Amino acid sequence: MSILFGSGMTGGIENTAREAKFIEDLGYYNLSTGEHVRGAGNRGSMSMPVLGVAAGATEKIRLLSGILYLPLYHPVMASKLATTLDIASHGRLDLGIGVGGEHPTDFTSLEIPIERRGLRSNESLEILRKLWTEENVSYQGEIFNLDDVTLLPKPTQTPTIPIWVAGRQNVAMRRAVNYGDGWFPYFYSPERYKISFDYIVNYANETGRNLDGFKWAHYTFISLYETREKSAEMAAKRVGGSFRTGGNLAEIIGKYTVLGPVESAIERIQEYIDAGANHFMFNWMCDPADAHDQMKLAAEKILPHFN
Repeated sequence: MSILFGSGMTGGIENTAREAKFIEDLGYYNLSTGEHVRGAGNRGSMSMPVLGVAAGATEKIRLLSGILYLPLYHPVMASKLATTLDIASHGRLDLGIGVGGEHPTDFTSLEIPIERRGLRSNESLEILRKLWTEENVSYQGEIFNLDDVTLLPKPTQTPTIPIWVAGRQNVAMRRAVNYGDGWFPYFYSPERYKISFDYIVNYANETGRNLDGFKWAHYTFISLYETREKSAEMAAKRVGGSFRTGGNLAEIIGKYTVLGPVESAIERIQEYIDAGANHFMFNWMCDPADAHDQMKLAAEKILPHFN
């Protein structure tokens, strides 16, 4: 089984085209960008338009929404946006989705009830599949109701655009089995990844879901400096400003971040592979000024080691 690596974009949305081409030229399998309604810089952008710019600047690299907050969208609009990008990119889109909740203002700004985000997402995932593959779609749910909706043209990819389900809890794992084509957790140690791997396999067996072709991805926080101490220090500066850790930051950094030097990073990635992961999306937890150098270092030293 091949091990695949992708890279998140860090250079600011105004530099999307140039950075996407840079990542493609380095040989990464895919690139990603996330989204938030409120924020600054990349954290204040929406994934679909950014990926659209990246698509136009590249030729082969796959494009991942990492992640799109599905409950913030009406499913018809989410379907149309994804289809448009898939066609425009000649079938290069992977739709990474999550339910959000860590940033409540994303929901309050759009007047969307945060407490119903899980149900909204589940119904949307059902609807997306139908709109991508059927015509005259009708649907009656607790949240959404559709009457005779047909969206044309259909996506380039068949049978549908691949869906990666992000999250951390068991409910997200079940969502990945019920509606998704892959599992895409974040802030996971190798030990916890193995637990999630076993949970998903067991749940799939119980429900009769065939996992052939299922993507076992990991949103990998990575910091590649010459020493573990410097790598952890720089990662802590990024994590501390971006996430509510709820614990000792130094302990969390060592447990959930792949840290340099390169040899140590390779050993840690192998632990995730042994736990079941086969696709790593690097999120660069370094000084932004060092990000492109670290992308290049990983492309030259880490990617060839596993391929």
